[in-house]
Amino acid sequence: MGTAAALALAIVVSLLCWTAAHASHVVYPELQSLEAKEVATELRTGYHFQPPKHWINDAGPMYYKGLYHLFYQYNPKGAVWGNIIWAHSVSTDLIHWVALEPAIYPTMPFDVNGCWSGSATLLPNGVPVIMYTGIDPHKNQVQNVAYPANLSDPYLRQWVKPDYNPIISPDHGINASAFRDPTTAWYGPDGHWRLVVGTKENMRGIAVLYRSRDFKKWVKARHSLHAGLTGMWECPDFFPVAVAGGSRNHQSGVDTVELHDRVVAKEVKYVLKVSLELTRYDYYTIGTYDHDKERYTPDHAFLDNDYDLRYDYGDFYASKSFFDPTKKRRVLWGWANESDTVTDDHHKGWAGIQAIPRKIFLSRSGRQLIQWPVEEVKSLRSKHVNVSNKAVKGGEYFEITGFKSVQSDVEAAFAIRDLDKAEKFDLAWRTDAQGLCKKFNSHVKGGVGPFGLWLLASDDLEERTAVFFRVFKTNDTNYAILMCNDPTRSSYESQIYRPSFAGFVNVDIAKTKKIALRTLIDHSVVESFGAGGKTCILTRVYPRKAIGDDAHLFVFNNGESDIKVTNLHAWEMKTPTMNKLLEQ
Repeated sequence: MGTAAALALAIVVSLLCWTAAHASHVVYPELQSLEAKEVATELRTGYHFQPPKHWINDAGPMYYKGLYHLFYQYNPKGAVWGNIIWAHSVSTDLIHWVALEPAIYPTMPFDVNGCWSGSATLLPNGVPVIMYTGIDPHKNQVQNVAYPANLSDPYLRQWVKPDYNPIISPDHGINASAFRDPTTAWYGPDGHWRLVVGTKENMRGIAVLYRSRDFKKWVKARHSLHAGLTGMWECPDFFPVAVAGGSRNHQSGVDTVELHDRVVAKEVKYVLKVSLELTRYDYYTIGTYDHDKERYTPDHAFLDNDYDLRYDYGDFYASKSFFDPTKKRRVLWGWANESDTVTDDHHKGWAGIQAIPRKIFLSRSGRQLIQWPVEEVKSLRSKHVNVSNKAVKGGEYFEITGFKSVQSDVEAAFAIRDLDKAEKFDLAWRTDAQGLCKKFNSHVKGGVGPFGLWLLASDDLEERTAVFFRVFKTNDTNYAILMCNDPTRSSYESQIYRPSFAGFVNVDIAKTKKIALRTLIDHSVVESFGAGGKTCILTRVYPRKAIGDDAHLFVFNNGESDIKVTNLHAWEMKTPTMNKLLEQ
């Protein structure tokens, strides 16, 4: 099929399969190997991780001998999913990246049809090992390992696949076409390694548990680590977090190797994160893990469903965390797919980015995780503007001037004058924040809110993306705070997928009457963090007019109650080194 015919077919398919494109990887055989001749830079991000061209998805991070390593799913031949290998980049600060040669690509029968997602584990002797899903000649999904060819090379440029692969194959009762994404392994007090692989049985998502003494021979446990009626569990992640009141700062990360210490083990909770294939969101629960019984049990407040706590309430999927030993923190990576059309991606020559890495830890209350951009991102801040104590009446807005906002970092704090004007909250809305945001979007006037930012906005405001809060009254003394990313007016382009994303923010607004917002703006991506990282939302946007110097930033209030911007700091962000080849 010729290129023109392939693109014409892609237009039809992308329109017919719009919903499916966000429910699974849609395969476009006619585009998989159409290599990009040129790369469009107009909407390309400036400080988010992405390779020079083509498709990326799931990441597999680790730290080794002074370098952060990011392995990621990559199509070296085109800007759609396919031909998947493990690409490889390194960094000293999680911000500036150098590209290396691919780490793992199909060479053996056990991965001849693809090298899919997995994780990295650092063994006690300092040897790193990658475990990944390979697709064998029968299209079965099997789990393999790879080791560095040269441990003295901090770049880990070459990897070797032992002949004893696959080390885990789908046995009787396992769905061989849905058996993938092994986790980082953890070493138990009993001297066994354990890891989890995601699978499903009809609508039951399962975290299948395996154990090994030598990292070569793995045995399936008699029961799964956990399961839930939510469809296929992709990219599971299982890790400990420190609790408040223990011997360490609860914001510190916990390395799984520390769990030999029974005292440490009593001062942690566990997080099980699963990526739901049906919804394309990352959900998590917090609970306890019994090493002896090999059971994970979520705390009573956490349910296995498709509407409860998420890492991110926007376009954020297939996330993976790792322990950073240099700063004693756990760092989270997440993939953000494009939401323009497949044809746009082909013309751009690239598709997919990684969200800014986030420090992740358990809140002091133990009710949720907190996420915040790693501190290193501040090193990119340059020109700064500030607004303080500026009142914004209902229906008013004003522009933040004096800097270029198209690639920026904005921190704002809002004070609410009159909570009594908040609209009544219907308890039926509790499980559908996104639907509530769609119904009460930024254009719909309210009592308290919507108020927040218009960003990537054209000077005439015909194009704009809104990030805002809206406060509802649940009873005489309590309130529900809705946080939204609303891109419905973000672009003139009619075929772009522009859903509103939303989540509720767990803060006592009646006590403080204040709420904070941080937003990272980067050409075609908006990452927002509400109330210090309690609620996070990532959105992809594709303005046609509000680009470059023509992108503006406004503060707005479309509610009846007045608000005050107590403080707003905004910085232009420099462009880091992004995946130049090591030789360069």
